[in-house]
Amino acid sequence: MQWTRKLRVKTAITLFSCWALVASAAFEISQQILTHVEREYGGSARERLERWQKLLNTPKDIPDERKLMMVNAFFNETQFIPDIKHWGQEDYWATPVELLVTNGGDCEDYSIAKYFALREMGVPDDKLRITYVKALKLNQAHMVLAYYPDQSKEPLILDNLIQEIRSGSERDDLYPIYSFNGDGLWLSKQRGLGKRVGQANRLDQWNDLNTRMLQQLQTRL
Repeated sequence: MQWTRKLRVKTAITLFSCWALVASAAFEISQQILTHVEREYGGSARERLERWQKLLNTPKDIPDERKLMMVNAFFNETQFIPDIKHWGQEDYWATPVELLVTNGGDCEDYSIAKYFALREMGVPDDKLRITYVKALKLNQAHMVLAYYPDQSKEPLILDNLIQEIRSGSERDDLYPIYSFNGDGLWLSKQRGLGKRVGQANRLDQWNDLNTRMLQQLQTRL
């Protein structure tokens, strides 16, 4: 993506007033926003946002495992595009809106979008960890989302490399390094929760991501 398009995307996304994340209210994207997105990015972009809205309004009382499958399948439909090609920089953490409107992202973007979707769908924060791993077969850094049914069990792994959700012990192609969520930062171990080493706000990119999300939440047309 050229820098001029990056600025255009960011300007358009700054207009979003779609986040109605009040605990008692449904997640709703205004028709004005949907019309704007369709005009700027086409009908497919609008459809992705409408499907996202429907996903986030899934009844919160359905089993977590069902939510995991729905969220993993939805975001894995997005095209994989390296940051340098898509955003013109080596490592950019996109918000879920940016991911869907541009229909592209990398492993960090998939994992972040899945995390925030599951949070909105009622999955507790302490069951979710955005986890940096080494993908051993690819010999490169990678990011996944881990879901812990409880603290005594190994996690289930949501990954863009494969469609199937598997347990941590079944993913011997991944070596965990560290993980984080809205509550903290942990040094990971092969199984289990790992050692807490501080707050997630130690990660500059996490701070930047949350700042941009807050701006998108608060901006009104």
